[in-house]
Amino acid sequence: MKFEHIELADKELKFEALRYAAESIGFIHAGQWDYQRVTFDYKIVNQGDIYYLRVPAYAIKGDIPKDDTIVKLMTPMLGKHYYPHGVEYEGETFPQPIIEKCNKKLELLLKNLDTN
Repeated sequence: MKFEHIELADKELKFEALRYAAESIGFIHAGQWDYQRVTFDYKIVNQGDIYYLRVPAYAIKGDIPKDDTIVKLMTPMLGKHYYPHGVEYEGETFPQPIIEKCNKKLELLLKNLDTN
């Protein structure tokens, strides 16, 4: 599921600002990068199911994880984890409380980014 209504996609900022804003509200970076792409994940456990709210970005100037690298955010996504296959983002039905929690978390991220 994509969260296109939250105005995060196409926002450009320093990697340092993104990392600070995301990690301060519970997203993890966990070394998930390849110099050009990065994701910040927020894990949600609900009734034994595991969901991940993922905020992807890519470098447009510099290399990740340097603080002064300029990154461009992409559309946030929600996926459900299936062991051992991974995370599925499409064709899933997500519980409404999970969707609401993701909306609140993304709005908080947007607010944090706007104050930096």
